Amino acid sequence: MKALVKEGPGEGLDLRDVSEPEIGPDDVLIKVHKTGICGTDIHIWNWDAWAARTVPTPLVTGHEFAGEIVALGRDVTDLHVGQRVSGEGHLIGKTSRQSRSGRFHLDPETRGIGVNEPGSFAEYLRLPAFNAVPLPDTIDDEIGAILDPLGNAVHTALSFDLIGEDVLITGAGPIGIMAAAVARHVGARHVVITDVNPLRLDLAAQVADVTPVNVATEDLKDVMSRLHMVQGFDVGLEMSGSQAALDQMVESLVMGGRIALLGIPPGKSPVDWSRIVLKALTIKGVYGREIFETWYKMIAMLENGLDVRKVITHRFKAADYRQGFEAMLSGQSGKVVLDWT
Repeated sequence: MKALVKEGPGEGLDLRDVSEPEIGPDDVLIKVHKTGICGTDIHIWNWDAWAARTVPTPLVTGHEFAGEIVALGRDVTDLHVGQRVSGEGHLIGKTSRQSRSGRFHLDPETRGIGVNEPGSFAEYLRLPAFNAVPLPDTIDDEIGAILDPLGNAVHTALSFDLIGEDVLITGAGPIGIMAAAVARHVGARHVVITDVNPLRLDLAAQVADVTPVNVATEDLKDVMSRLHMVQGFDVGLEMSGSQAALDQMVESLVMGGRIALLGIPPGKSPVDWSRIVLKALTIKGVYGREIFETWYKMIAMLENGLDVRKVITHRFKAADYRQGFEAMLSGQSGKVVLDWT
């Protein structure tokens, strides 16, 4: 089969022929239809310090996908051949306290497809049946291929009650934009999203009813005044990994405000903890998706009117994957989807 492989140290990926995966008794074999390119895939493409210490080579990469089950392991009884699925890319262990108590997303033994195990940038993917998520007919393969990052957005956005609240989102990447759409969908009053990339701020305004703010040219305090926020934002969703953005968020929140952190800053960052303590802020770190509560909630929201399709800005055949990665690397794209059919 054709697959995108990280052969070894250095930049890029190679499209090459590899053996079709063999499935075990508890696995399914999925014919991949569509895949999304993630920021993690960019780290692997660039072979940065994180990738070099994390990713074994050679490895088939990719972890955002939608496809169709074409074979079942002998012990799989709750799925069927021909069923359309996406899937949770975090492969959990079974021995930790977190896993045994049902908090699967906190399992320290987690391994990732496309990061530690063969992934979905391929014509076929082996996946534990436990991780397969059936797709209703109302969710097509293109949206199914971006449920993984949408799940990150949903997990972050739903960390705190947003009904009637004023929400600040820092970072207008695809996940930040989708989080903005989720916040509005569930009933936030004002949603302000900040960035310094005009294209992505324009995209945010197309995807959701939000107020985009370019903090390089506009003062956030002026926007808050215009929206009649006397005290500040109630909830902050930090999606950028920027220390300056987090500092601005801390200053812009009300006393007792709440922050969910998904963005990962490069290296160590200085934090004014006294400011956080004296404002009585609550900070929650967010990793991945709650397995499988996030999946249930985001599929329900998609079936009930949540529309994030415009966040997909580029579509390529898998053979043209280099163009897809170039679009991501340019910083001038939303989600990029590769077609493997």
